[in-house]
Amino acid sequence: MNLKSIHNVYFIGIGGIGMSALARYFHANKKQVAGYDKTASSITDGLQELGIGVHFKDSVSKIESKFLNVDNTLVVYTPAVPISHTELIYFKNNNFQILKRSQILGLITENTFCLAVAGTHGKTTTTSILGHLMKECNVPLTAFLGGISENYNSNLILNGTEVSVVEADEFDRSFLTLSPNIACITSMDADHLDIYGDASELIKSFEDFSKRVKSNGKLFVKNGLPIKGITYGIEDDSDYSIQNIKIENGTYVFDIKTPKKVLKNLHFNLPGRHNLSNALIALAMSVEYGCPIQQLAKALASYKGVKRRFTYHIKTENLVFIDDYAHHPEEINAVYQAVQEMYPSKKVLVIFQPHLYSRTRDFIDEFAKSLSQFNQVILLDIYPARELPIEGVTSQWLLGKITNENKQLVSKKDLLTEIHKSTAQVILTMGAGDIGEEVKRIKKEFSIAS
Repeated sequence: MNLKSIHNVYFIGIGGIGMSALARYFHANKKQVAGYDKTASSITDGLQELGIGVHFKDSVSKIESKFLNVDNTLVVYTPAVPISHTELIYFKNNNFQILKRSQILGLITENTFCLAVAGTHGKTTTTSILGHLMKECNVPLTAFLGGISENYNSNLILNGTEVSVVEADEFDRSFLTLSPNIACITSMDADHLDIYGDASELIKSFEDFSKRVKSNGKLFVKNGLPIKGITYGIEDDSDYSIQNIKIENGTYVFDIKTPKKVLKNLHFNLPGRHNLSNALIALAMSVEYGCPIQQLAKALASYKGVKRRFTYHIKTENLVFIDDYAHHPEEINAVYQAVQEMYPSKKVLVIFQPHLYSRTRDFIDEFAKSLSQFNQVILLDIYPARELPIEGVTSQWLLGKITNENKQLVSKKDLLTEIHKSTAQVILTMGAGDIGEEVKRIKKEFSIAS
């Protein structure tokens, strides 16, 4: 398909973080863009401010007539949309060109120099760091992010079209549509077992992705993963490694050993060893692309983060409130490590909203173990996302497996009341569902008190 010949692009699920980045991209490239989403959000608000039409009722009658022209309209949809969706059925029955988000990314990037970030954890932060580093080095790039960058207040970085920076998403094997020049794999922990069935199938998909890297390209892998490539790690013997880590005024200061030299006294402001690892691989990929070291060091120090990735909402002597997207046991462990490193003597309350019945079922014991580490645990009900309930899989079941006795299951309407009863000095919200709406309420309630 020649995207240049397309005039209109219609999105089903336009409010998704990856879909909205594509909507912004096509809008910036002078296409007519509109779409549907289930509910309004800050993301859809931002699209509408650009002049992109968004509606929230699944009805063909809500679609502007120009997007019903089969000859010059491309329809993009997310796999999260059910096959019974009225608009999707209409476009299929009338022979429109219909592609998944991942297929569009494949088409956009195939004629660019592509840098792709894969892994079950760390994709969004790593991609965001990589996009920022390369933009600060004046690389003519377009970066598609799976989160809102604090530096740009957007999930799209536009600085040209010769280079693309993308997340290589393993969900639904989407990353197999990409053919990157430089790629990395940050992690391969079991996840999305509702799609893969078995962890071995997930690993196989990463092996397949590694073979998608162009013959003259470069593949980076986190040290210890069972795939060959240029290795990276923290305080180890990897090809690229971070050494001599110190914390000064809440900032990491460290050295990086590359295959050719040692870079001294770099600064990075995001807490947690997992974020140090993300920063390392983003810098390594930028070095291999050819970015100047001094510019990279300066850019790394100016990186501000991604919204809902260890985002501070309150930071005072009496109270700290942090929100994070963590929704897998390994991600929860990484956030726990970061909190312990930054606030070793403070009591921590975690408020967790499980995401997906299947993920809760598949990792119930791992979730219980990771959550039991915190001083106090509040659980919300499971956020179903694309799933129907599974009998017996509930937050009450998870609560029963948590070994910390200072635990409770709370409804959203009672959440603020229960937080007020806590003596914790650090409040932490985690989850990938609609817990972000509770974050606004918590921030408003406790900003005055702190």
